[in-house]
Amino acid sequence: MPTIPPLPPTLAWRGDLHGHLELLDQTLLPHQRLVLALHDVDGVIEAIASLRVRGAPAIGVAAAYGLVLGLRALSPLREAFVDTARSVAARITAARPTAVNLQWALDRCLDAARSEPSLASVFGEAGQIHQDEVVMSDRIGQHGKPCVPPGGTVLTHCNTGRLATVGDGTALAVLFAAWRDGVRFRVFADETRPLLQGARLTALELAAAGIPVEVLADAAAAGLIARGLVQMVIVGADRIARNGDFANKVGTYGLALACAAHRVPFYVAAPLSTLDLRLADGLGIPIEERDGNEVTTLAGQPICPPGIGARNPAFDVTPGKLVSAFITDRGVLQPPFDAAIKGTFAVGR
Repeated sequence: MPTIPPLPPTLAWRGDLHGHLELLDQTLLPHQRLVLALHDVDGVIEAIASLRVRGAPAIGVAAAYGLVLGLRALSPLREAFVDTARSVAARITAARPTAVNLQWALDRCLDAARSEPSLASVFGEAGQIHQDEVVMSDRIGQHGKPCVPPGGTVLTHCNTGRLATVGDGTALAVLFAAWRDGVRFRVFADETRPLLQGARLTALELAAAGIPVEVLADAAAAGLIARGLVQMVIVGADRIARNGDFANKVGTYGLALACAAHRVPFYVAAPLSTLDLRLADGLGIPIEERDGNEVTTLAGQPICPPGIGARNPAFDVTPGKLVSAFITDRGVLQPPFDAAIKGTFAVGR
């Protein structure tokens, strides 16, 4: 296993209310480590839309700080503060519509603005969201680590670690926690076409932690599951409906089907902030369609004949009936998920 130096923080706020947001530009990884200093909301919106910052929890925190930057530049009067905050928040929300954490974080900041219409109030809430996400990552890891099979092979899809959050991650937090406890296993990381988050980011994070990892072509995963070479699949989520249907990086649904066919445990790790209680099922989850050029090019080079178009849904929706359990910051939720989710929220977050 190669020796890889630790990665810079995914994001950080530097200074006081008049400071700035720093983001690690993930589009350049693993070959270049560039930290961006963002001083305005337009820069944050561009970073979210272009995947310089990505992962549902991380973009939620980035959005909260983006709202601070947008309000700071506009300096709205107290009586217009909430309306201005809503307007800025709507611009940020439009950057990536599928991940509910983005809206969840902005709603928390808007609630703070309604309670105390001031920039200091919104800034304080953004900082609290940042801290809460770190704690939630740690709890997900602790709750999920007993699920990891000693000596087994775990398959994961897309990137769900420190680069996708502001803590240890979601699905990868489970693996990091188990590894620290002495559980030994190896990982297959789907490359995750078209932007290769698994090959570029997940493999980088696992190797940096000393965890054995091999990268797979996405199409190879189902066959390896069928051959009994995978003992557990664990993924993250960008939005979860009340019945357990969830959206995650495109390609997740196929993994869940393969696991169901071959009786391999299929886990989803996500904080409760990813649950969207407004949605009864996955039919209402908006699916982001990205530029087809992401599919027809690779590393900036065309891979299709000239003039060929492409469909590029960034996510798919997996039915909750295919999920073995949801690993959350409040514990492991077992089916039936309607009752488990309702019961978890009935006692508060």
